Amino acid sequence: MTVLDSRALNRATLARQLLLDRADLPVIDAVAHLCGLQAQEPQEPFVGLWSRLRAFDPAALSDLLVGRRVVRTHLMRRTVHLMTADDALAWRARHDLMLRARTFGTYRRELAGVDLDELADAGRAVMSDGEPRSMSELARALADRWPEPGPRALGEILVAALIPMVQLPPRGLWRTRAGVRNLPLSSWLGREIDPLDPASTDGADPVGQVLLRRYLAAYGPAASADLRAWCGLTGLPAAVAALRGELVAFRDERGRELLDLPDAPRPDPDTPAPVRFLPAFDNALLGYHDRGRIVDGAHRGLSVAGVRVVLVDGRVAATWTVTDGTVNVTPLRSLSPADREAVVEQGRALAALLSDGDSHRAELAAAPS
Repeated sequence: MTVLDSRALNRATLARQLLLDRADLPVIDAVAHLCGLQAQEPQEPFVGLWSRLRAFDPAALSDLLVGRRVVRTHLMRRTVHLMTADDALAWRARHDLMLRARTFGTYRRELAGVDLDELADAGRAVMSDGEPRSMSELARALADRWPEPGPRALGEILVAALIPMVQLPPRGLWRTRAGVRNLPLSSWLGREIDPLDPASTDGADPVGQVLLRRYLAAYGPAASADLRAWCGLTGLPAAVAALRGELVAFRDERGRELLDLPDAPRPDPDTPAPVRFLPAFDNALLGYHDRGRIVDGAHRGLSVAGVRVVLVDGRVAATWTVTDGTVNVTPLRSLSPADREAVVEQGRALAALLSDGDSHRAELAAAPS
């Protein structure tokens, strides 16, 4: 079985994530290809798409949110993701048990003795008036009936798990600050969530098969553990077994089996990789159990901490922040003069994006000694 080293996996990841060459794709097609973008920080998906698409116009993403073609909703890993409306409707039911389990696990003590189905029915009844509500407003509406858990636990279990919700615009629009106002997903879209096929109980798991194919197209080659780390679902072995005959298999340097789509791009490991700025919580890092293909072990924690990073030669080599319109880059290792120049050039372009053209300032600190 062919062994793919970390550089080969790195170049495959960059190609699938649209980070090796910026793509000429409509924004909605890019969101679909990436299986959504993690989006608990509302402005971060704009940077993620700018790094992946040529001539990216932030207004295009805002228009998709207002036009209800993309949505902000809790899905993979119980985190807020920016998804196409079609994917949110098709995938939500498959994530229900995971969302319940993860949210209940966080508030197990507060929710002890609460009938979650009864709570869900009561929450849907409150939301049936069509009025958007914050998490705390929804919790307060039910606090008389369930006083013991407290508003945080009640609100989280309702909004993140029991009732499929969307965060309404203006939350998530370009350069807009707005609080979270929730509405049921089906109400906002005027379409019902796709139910799980009863036939899937025979082990075929058709939605799981779709998730696997889509994941490999955007993240492969990858191990089953990587798939679990991305979506948070544990019950996908049946999908892997059902599709195994369609897939090709490799090994990584640790001996793990990696699965992939046969015709998916796996570029030459020596393919040049341009500098790319990634937003906080980018799935190019978080979408794997083994993130060694893109980040050194010493810096693995940066991604889960929400630190924004810069890729140089395809790997995490610096962090970045913005202060008064200036993109400030802090290297994590020594960079060549050519790399430093490329980082500053991309930093200036990013400053222009974030300021709507008012700033082109980028500063690169000295490398650590």
